[in-house]
Amino acid sequence: MQINQEVVAAKVDHVALQMDVLQEIRRHLAPFSVEGHPIAGETVISDATTVDSLTIMDMVMELEDRFDVSIPMNLVAEIRTVNQLADTILTLSVRH
Repeated sequence: MQINQEVVAAKVDHVALQMDVLQEIRRHLAPFSVEGHPIAGETVISDATTVDSLTIMDMVMELEDRFDVSIPMNLVAEIRTVNQLADTILTLSVRH
């Protein structure tokens, strides 16, 4: 019974972190959203927002600080959607 409680607690923590990461990304992108297009997981960051590459790099650095991860530049270049960015942060935070 103790093992099941630990597994459930770990999953709850992971879901809470996932929600926190997505909320933080949306908060950063909200000022750059295009009217009528809410920021969602499938949002292609460079296509569905007015954000420029410098702002994206600033956002990534702030997210790295917030979640205590370091996203390699080659991964940043491959990230297109909000979900991909969130998954990258979550993957790196689990390894940390």
